[in-house]
Amino acid sequence: MSPKTKKKKVRSEPEAVSAAPKEKVKLGSRDIFDACLPFERPVVEMEKKINELRKMGGGEIDLSGEIQSAEKKLEKAIKDIFEGLTPWQRVQVARHPLRPYTLDYVNYLTTDFLEFHGDRRFSDDRAIIAGIAKWGGKEPVCIIGHQKGRDTKENLMRSFGSAHPEGYRKAMRIMRLADKHNFPILCFIDTPGAYPGIGAEERGQAEAIACNLREMGDLRVPVICVVIGEGGSGGALGIGVGDRIYVMQNAYYSVISPEGCAAILWKEPTRAPDAASALKLTGPDLLQLGVIDGVIPEPLGGAHRDFAAAAENLRKVINEALEELGKIPRKDLPDLRYQKFRKMGVFSAK
Repeated sequence: MSPKTKKKKVRSEPEAVSAAPKEKVKLGSRDIFDACLPFERPVVEMEKKINELRKMGGGEIDLSGEIQSAEKKLEKAIKDIFEGLTPWQRVQVARHPLRPYTLDYVNYLTTDFLEFHGDRRFSDDRAIIAGIAKWGGKEPVCIIGHQKGRDTKENLMRSFGSAHPEGYRKAMRIMRLADKHNFPILCFIDTPGAYPGIGAEERGQAEAIACNLREMGDLRVPVICVVIGEGGSGGALGIGVGDRIYVMQNAYYSVISPEGCAAILWKEPTRAPDAASALKLTGPDLLQLGVIDGVIPEPLGGAHRDFAAAAENLRKVINEALEELGKIPRKDLPDLRYQKFRKMGVFSAK
């Protein structure tokens, strides 16, 4: 979509999604009717019936009253479901197959994106995209993010968003380039975790992530990190050391996946919902704990229902962060970043 066609009013608070037909950005080839979560099914069935009524009302029969009544019921149903999501349901929304991925936001929010490949040591990891783009059509920024696939073939190519060591080394190579040229860095986090394969471990998975943690702390340019979907374990933290850290309303950020936690604690992966509640992995919990700086609102029903509105909310938050961080001298950023992470957590000694 060209920048000229995406002018929409930024919303600072989530609003109800209108059921009336309107032009929306479609992500992937699948439809919401074919890819929906279990608790979404009642809403999807209502949408199907409304579409059928619209088709029937295209002739001499006037069904506008019935359609309007059904749309009000649909709006109420969406509100009832999505305003009371449990932590486990938010995890499911974060993994929704139609949820926006890094490249969707890059293509919508930036222009002239130039992607770089390879870590100059081993190979190119397609699970992490990295490059330079123009933010708002003017300011050059460095963009790094996890990228998942829309189908099985692409997911295999992208390793389901789980990066290898060469992916984190590629990310750091581009970050150093941004530091050299004074480009702000935007990191979009969306991974279940770093790739757990033997080859990745042999090539230094833990060392690559640890190196990124150290080096990102010393960058002398603004670093803004946003968890747009899954924020799992060290795989997320490998590009997650920033001056500002945000989590989308229906994303999660955790030291381990709920399934992994349940398997370790209770030896039962089926207790993932209990683990999701205990891990405090949702935006409001993380904000209360001081792990993040803010929660970015999504349109009612999730980012997959109105991608453009979600992207505009993201744009507004990043614009505010860039303006705020741009006033801080470069030499002060590493120390402020260090102090930010030192304050996280509660310690007691007896």
